[in-house]
Amino acid sequence: MSLHAPLIIDVAGHSLSPDDVRRLSHPLVGGVILFGRNWKDRETLASLCADIKSVRSDLLICVDHEGGRVQRFKTDGFTHIPAMRALGHQWSLPAKAKHHVADAALKAMDAATACGYVMGAELRACGVDFTFAPILDLDYGTSDVIGDRAFGRDPAMTTALARAIMQGLLQAGLANCGKHFPGHGFVAADSHTDIPVDRRTLKAILADDAMPYAWLSASLTGVMPAHVVYPKVDDRPAGFSSRWLQDILRGQLGFQGAVFSDDLSMAGAREIGGVVVSPTTAAISALNAGCDLVLLCNQCVVDGGAPIDALIDGMTEALVRNEWLTSEASAERRLNLLPVGSPKAWDDLMVDPVYMHAMSRLP
Repeated sequence: MSLHAPLIIDVAGHSLSPDDVRRLSHPLVGGVILFGRNWKDRETLASLCADIKSVRSDLLICVDHEGGRVQRFKTDGFTHIPAMRALGHQWSLPAKAKHHVADAALKAMDAATACGYVMGAELRACGVDFTFAPILDLDYGTSDVIGDRAFGRDPAMTTALARAIMQGLLQAGLANCGKHFPGHGFVAADSHTDIPVDRRTLKAILADDAMPYAWLSASLTGVMPAHVVYPKVDDRPAGFSSRWLQDILRGQLGFQGAVFSDDLSMAGAREIGGVVVSPTTAAISALNAGCDLVLLCNQCVVDGGAPIDALIDGMTEALVRNEWLTSEASAERRLNLLPVGSPKAWDDLMVDPVYMHAMSRLP
């Protein structure tokens, strides 16, 4: 039986402190999310990832590395992946001839696959297991936090280009994570600092923003729900709503992979159903709603990591009180996200024909 280790936490610097090792050794911790503060150069990153794996080989080393303005590693040889809007623009280029009407779209898909492969191969060469990509939000022109991170407004184009990104990641041995279910692009508010409210009907959302999740249900290995409230569906943000996660995402759309909460330190996660909650209460609510894994980010630098310790202790005590239950299915979903195959060493990757061809196809 696999152990359900639902907590994804962070570490403070370029190497592990004794407190980091203690936290990562806890059986409820299942992974680490890296940030820009963990980056110095490739050698330091590779050493940090190796040290994390030496604590527990099953820990999932994650990063937000989707391209554009959300890319944690940008120097010492890492390729600057363009924002996803660049791929959407390439898709929409006018055809040069009537019999080539699909030429731009297919070239954009080829470029997207190249982006996914380059991104995944470079991460793997440094020891990173998983990136929270691709983004499936639609760009309505109202959300600054989404904006050019989205491929565009069209759900069909978004689905095709996201599928190509996922293919590239898969070629590099990485799983994927579509975000932010069922869609964050319609609302102007930023869930990092506010609690966005999307007042559309369920029918409207399913017919538009959520369509990529339906069309990719057999391809997605991970999904991250939005810290957005859709009051005509549920008064809880999607990541804390069994209606969204169990009835709709898993039941109606048939998703079988892992569900991650978004960062529990964000403003959009600090109030559930009108009640202000602690990260521990938010984590319990997310797991009980249908999340397999929960993220608490940027807390290792707060009071020496006291919020992380409070979360670990609180979740341990809540488990004893049966306020949440471990799940073997959730444990297996986490383990299924670990990379497949052996990565290429960085120097070998740089002269690999597949990598070099992918580089030539980037927008």
